[in-house]
Amino acid sequence: MRSAQYRRPGTLAALTLASALVLAGCGSDDGSSGKADGSSGTRTVTDADGKKVKVPENPKKIVTLSEPTLDAALALGHEPIGATSGRGQQGVSTYLAKKADKAKVVATVAEPDLEKLAVLDPDLILLDETTGSKRFMDKLRDIAPTVLTAKLNEDWKKSFRATADALDDKAAADTWLKDFDRDVARTRDGLGGNAGAVTSVVRWQDGAPSVVGKGRGHVGSTLKALGLKRPADQQGESAGHSEPVSLEKLDTIDGDWLFFGTLGDEKSGEKALAEARKVPNFGRLKAVREDHAVVVEGSAWNSSGGPLAARAVLDDLTSHLAD
Repeated sequence: MRSAQYRRPGTLAALTLASALVLAGCGSDDGSSGKADGSSGTRTVTDADGKKVKVPENPKKIVTLSEPTLDAALALGHEPIGATSGRGQQGVSTYLAKKADKAKVVATVAEPDLEKLAVLDPDLILLDETTGSKRFMDKLRDIAPTVLTAKLNEDWKKSFRATADALDDKAAADTWLKDFDRDVARTRDGLGGNAGAVTSVVRWQDGAPSVVGKGRGHVGSTLKALGLKRPADQQGESAGHSEPVSLEKLDTIDGDWLFFGTLGDEKSGEKALAEARKVPNFGRLKAVREDHAVVVEGSAWNSSGGPLAARAVLDDLTSHLAD
């Protein structure tokens, strides 16, 4: 049941409804992923920890406690009422800001604000291991049914499908991914002279670059699907969300193309690129000399990843590399 410190004053009817929502969120040992329970208006899904959770058949008040779950919910046409702030940002990630204008920020990447979250009285909470919110699972489940959609470093497409499952939108997710894969194929076929180009992806912060987008995330997997190569130091899995690069080793971020961003939008990226051009040796990079340094919406390229972020990455690559 919801603990006293999170309960809002209200009528007996409101309290009864809140109690019903909490009970609907309790884990169950029966049923399978997607199984419907018509008598209670709930479905049973299996989360990333293997826990069976009863969720509303048609959730109306969704809170997403990670960038990927917010991204996925928006891609499927849902409008979460609560969300996590983007990395290094006060509000949600800038690439999602317009679509998520109704969402209240109730968490950071580090942790949720349980009091702010409870005030929203959600009927479903979605999160994954890209934030620290998992440490509060028991308290979150006291507020509403809570589903862990993915483990850390999970393939973004699998994470997207898991979020769609919790929202009973698996068919829509499959259609979205089919369209995305079709467009990847079209871009790959249209690369022409850029086929197999060495493509570097960096984030500029505090006067220096960091490598981002390695591994199986939405950036790395999209580049790989297009047949594009990475500089030697950008291959393999990442040791963390980003990997700082010493200014003495700027040559390691060079390539045929350099996709350059910050933790914010393109405007902050343009400002950062102007700053980077003042750094000795940055202007000597091949990509910079050949005017192949492309400023992108860094919040999309540097996020933990989701379908809308992947689409932004693909659109940027198509715009600059395809014939």
